[in-house]
Amino acid sequence: MNLPLFQVDAFTSKLFGGNPAAVCPLQQWLPKPLMQQIGAENNLAETAFLVPEQDGFGLKWFTPTVEMDLCGHATLASAHVLFEFLSMSKKKSGFTP
Repeated sequence: MNLPLFQVDAFTSKLFGGNPAAVCPLQQWLPKPLMQQIGAENNLAETAFLVPEQDGFGLKWFTPTVEMDLCGHATLASAHVLFEFLSMSKKKSGFTP
């Protein structure tokens, strides 16, 4: 299985600064145990998974050991990936990873 994966340093414009997060854009949700394994493999504070939904995107966040209810810097990193790498705009409603 090949999945797109981005590592983004949130809250900084400097390389190796800020808060690192992995972002994995998907077309549909993976099983939670697999997302947890990917989060553990990335070994960052959080790995964000995002899936297009009717009015936006669903987000899930995993640390190396647990699923989180919310993660601010990984959410910001996800928005960065959508707009800078996946050609999202306010006019588009989906993306192609």
